[in-house]
Amino acid sequence: MIISTQKELKEILKTLKEDSIFIIGCGKCATKLHVGGETEVLEMKNRLAKAGKTIAGWTVLSSACNISSWEEVLSLNPGIGRSAALLIMSCGGGVSVISKLSEKQTYPALDTESLGGIGGEIQKEQCGMCGECTIWKYGGICPVARCPKGLLNGPCGGAVEGKCEVDERKCAWDEIYDRLKKLGKLSHLEFIHTPRNHAKKLGRKKN
Repeated sequence: MIISTQKELKEILKTLKEDSIFIIGCGKCATKLHVGGETEVLEMKNRLAKAGKTIAGWTVLSSACNISSWEEVLSLNPGIGRSAALLIMSCGGGVSVISKLSEKQTYPALDTESLGGIGGEIQKEQCGMCGECTIWKYGGICPVARCPKGLLNGPCGGAVEGKCEVDERKCAWDEIYDRLKKLGKLSHLEFIHTPRNHAKKLGRKKN
């Protein structure tokens, strides 16, 4: 599940210069997280209208990042064609896909944070989607996502009483140490991990 949070309205309005807006939500992750489902889309519609924007229409796609037919979306939502811009209430993937398909000015209403999962409750920051997974070296805990500094070699020594000094989350490296100790794999901490190949994260592959 892609973890996203809704931007502040004032931040959205600061970038949303056009007057005629069509709002698009997502029926997958954004709906489950209550940041871009029908309820949130209708709330956004009302808030933008109060701010003086003309709402050309709205819809919630089954999946904003996986659209099989844009022509079908347009036929069901003629307001898209009449709008000056689109406000997308989905992860960055959905914004990117819709921007390409629509060829309209497209704005994100959400900030995409990380890949999470669902246990008894939604677990955030489970994966940094770096394109070079070595999570096994860290006892199944992703330092790219869980450590605020993204350290591959830790701990940094900045934690105070088990909390990171950056944002007071529990130190990911404390958790990595405890997990590796439980697994009998503390020897993994003896290795120096080289910097990641960021070309993999960007999906750049040679043909």
